[in-house]
Amino acid sequence: MAKGGAMTYKQKGRDYTAVGDYLLPNIAYGDETLHFGRYSRLRQKFLKENHGGVYNDMLLSSSLWEHLAEVEISCQARLEQIVTALIESESVTESLKASDQLEWVRKMNSIRDRAEEIVLSELIYTL
Repeated sequence: MAKGGAMTYKQKGRDYTAVGDYLLPNIAYGDETLHFGRYSRLRQKFLKENHGGVYNDMLLSSSLWEHLAEVEISCQARLEQIVTALIESESVTESLKASDQLEWVRKMNSIRDRAEEIVLSELIYTL
């Protein structure tokens, strides 16, 4: 039994509460310790706007928040990995930073932008 004497039901692996003539899904919000940042918000927007069925299914099964937190962690790790690899392959060093700061900043911005584009296409805008 749910609050106020309402009956709860389980159908198709989800819990529902009877309110009058309607069965409303019991939606649990995610763990408050989960971290949501830029990439998780982009992923949520992408799912909501382009794959509404998947988004609603994940929302109703309470797996959306965990998925978004995992996406955030994965994106941050992948971004760091790509940036590190590009820095090494393009020989962007501390000596360049000391000798020509503007060139170093230009190269680092370029690396960061390219790495972010890769992360967005690999982890955010795919199903």
